[in-house]
Amino acid sequence: MKLFTLVSLTLLAGHGAAFAADDKAPPAGPQGPRPGWGLGVGVVVSSAEYAGEDRRVIPVPLVTYESERFFWRGISGGVHLFRQQGFTVDATLSARFSGIDKKDFGVRELAERGINRDLLEDRKDSVDIGLAAGWNGDWGKLDVGLKADAGSASKGFEGSVKYGYPIKLQGTRITPHAGVSVMSKKMANYYYGTLGAEVARGVVDYKPGSAVIPVVGIDVMHPLNREWMVIGGLSYRALPGKLKDSPLVEKDTKGSASLMFAVSRSF
Repeated sequence: MKLFTLVSLTLLAGHGAAFAADDKAPPAGPQGPRPGWGLGVGVVVSSAEYAGEDRRVIPVPLVTYESERFFWRGISGGVHLFRQQGFTVDATLSARFSGIDKKDFGVRELAERGINRDLLEDRKDSVDIGLAAGWNGDWGKLDVGLKADAGSASKGFEGSVKYGYPIKLQGTRITPHAGVSVMSKKMANYYYGTLGAEVARGVVDYKPGSAVIPVVGIDVMHPLNREWMVIGGLSYRALPGKLKDSPLVEKDTKGSASLMFAVSRSF
């Protein structure tokens, strides 16, 4: 989904700023990356989940900012509430691009799932507010987050846990990672189920309920010099059975993959 791919890229940009600071003066300390701006451009290529949705190739401008108190990383930002000895707690605000216009579904693909596209409604994008905590040490990096829909699209929330272990090879940092996201019943029903107004028009009533979604991937960051950084990543998001069985999802879809590449300059 759009949110998964865009957030992955902007998180890479944020971590890339921290990595770039390793070789600069003053260096990043245990409290996080060196304050400053970052500008760049990236591209995301992702496979589709929704029935008939085209593969997405999305150019993404990257703007990052770090200060002692505030930060911005592409489509998300927030306030550092606590930072000490590799442990951080942040209040966050982020865009949620999980929606889809009904015209972007495929008529034939929906019909194979028993759905008339004309009876559907758009699934809206939204804005999330939340809390995020991170632990960073020699053993790796653990991130935990909880976000709630503040834009009243799904009126649901999503929690996530992610663990990664960075490996540094001749200046390149490679980070395999794995985690899960947990979508609440309201959020999963909105993006993967059918809505009450649609059911009233004759669309099948499908409500998947809350769902646990595993995610695995690998991130790569390579500094070209003291200012420029190349960032890449490959991730796979596996759909559980209750989401794969949704009439809105492409038939026989197991999950979605995304490939990300970006170039960023820090200031």
